[in-house]
Amino acid sequence: METNISSEKPESSETKTAVVAIIGRPSAGKSTFLNTASGEPVSIVSPIPQTTRNAIRGIVNTSLGQLVFIDTPGYHESEKKLNLKLKTITEEQLAEAECILYIIDSTRETGSEEELTANLVKAHSEKTVVAINKTDEKVSRPQTIRSFLEKVLPQIPAERIFEISAKNDTGINEVLKALYNLAPVAPKLYPEEFYTDQEVGFRIAEVIRGQAINRLEQEIPHAVYVSIADMEMRKDGRELWVRAFLCVERESQKGIVIGKGASMIKTIRIESIKALRRIFDYRIDLDLQVKVDKNWRQKDTVLTRLLDK
Repeated sequence: METNISSEKPESSETKTAVVAIIGRPSAGKSTFLNTASGEPVSIVSPIPQTTRNAIRGIVNTSLGQLVFIDTPGYHESEKKLNLKLKTITEEQLAEAECILYIIDSTRETGSEEELTANLVKAHSEKTVVAINKTDEKVSRPQTIRSFLEKVLPQIPAERIFEISAKNDTGINEVLKALYNLAPVAPKLYPEEFYTDQEVGFRIAEVIRGQAINRLEQEIPHAVYVSIADMEMRKDGRELWVRAFLCVERESQKGIVIGKGASMIKTIRIESIKALRRIFDYRIDLDLQVKVDKNWRQKDTVLTRLLDK
């Protein structure tokens, strides 16, 4: 999908292409920005922090070129095994990307985690654009964020710092233009009709997980992962049958996910099917069940399978 700046003509006939890593604290609005910029629901959006676990790719095509965004997990301090692996994903993507988009939540106080993130960006300041997000909210303090940036990231010039609302699609085009200015001249990595390179199974699993975590309370969302057991195209390519499992860590959590009279799992299944039908041009038939994978967040085999995608 093309953004509003697609009608503009580039200064030269050469196409600019860049892989852009998005970094920010949990719930800064990275996934919302990615979905708004790409025009499609590429990444899970949830009020629950730390829902992004993989480096999600969203692709923006305009007349200026192509930007391939990677939505990295929220960067924060933690010694838990899963969180350490998430930090590694973030650090690797920053090093490899041609550009970096640093998103800051203007409604929250800056603290040690924001300084940690900013210090990580500092080593790559020459290729970084900053977006001060959620400026549509009454408690937004963009000037406080600007003062923070002047202190910790003086290397980034003011013309590469923007105030935006990813939710309301305000200021997004200006951020994209700044990223194109930093992008190298290179051929496009993907055909123009692509808005993500996620495989079908991964997209289905993320949709199911998104529907689950927005309905489950307390610690349950972080204890859930989705396993796609089988997929089979049926009815001459008009329907994809999928068997998937919502996996939790303990038996007590299984009952919560299933719900009274199986009400919760039925709701997750129905809403997942609705969301998937908006994404794919064929029908999705979903067989969704719940199973226990005890203490999966401490198992390297499970973490590797989930994160190396």
